[in-house]
Amino acid sequence: PVTAGSIVVPYGHVIGNEKWRGSEVTQRLQGKVRLIFEDGLGLVDFHLSNRTCILLISEADLVAGDEFKRRLVRFRNASSLRGIVIVEKTQISDQYYLGIQKLVVLELGMVLLPVANQGEASQLIIQLVSFCVREQSKDRSANPFLRKQHALLAEPAVLQTVQQIPGVGKTKALILLQQFGSIHRLCNVSINELEEVVGQTVAQQIYTF
Repeated sequence: PVTAGSIVVPYGHVIGNEKWRGSEVTQRLQGKVRLIFEDGLGLVDFHLSNRTCILLISEADLVAGDEFKRRLVRFRNASSLRGIVIVEKTQISDQYYLGIQKLVVLELGMVLLPVANQGEASQLIIQLVSFCVREQSKDRSANPFLRKQHALLAEPAVLQTVQQIPGVGKTKALILLQQFGSIHRLCNVSINELEEVVGQTVAQQIYTF
């Protein structure tokens, strides 16, 4: 079951699934964020504030078979939480990556972030926690429409995902999201539409990717 949604996570905290206790990723999180272990997170590996959940797919999960796919589908079907999938993309697991990308991004509509190892995974989680804290502490008296638009464009996981595309830095990623609105839409636009936004060379790189 997806039980994580009933938990209110304070800003700056991460609730980790008990099964990750003692792992490299949680050891590296210690001292950087306030980490609490919980046995009842169900399908979720790490629960951040702002209703964001991390589902971490390790190299071992990928090699072991399709159980992780069933977990992702169950999470998507049973939850209204924002799920971010972090996957260990190593020399061993690289052969499975395209299949995961298709399932997670195109079929389930979730954010997929590849990392080289658990150390990188922990850095990513720390960045996401920091972003949630910064967003919470910003002055709330600004124009609510602009604030909503900015929050959508600067969604850290979405922005990070677009920046994974060769030739796309933070500025181009923001422009692309502003123009097309979502990763799903970006996956389906024509090369001509891309050229109008980022020019021929980068458009070709995005289209190929």
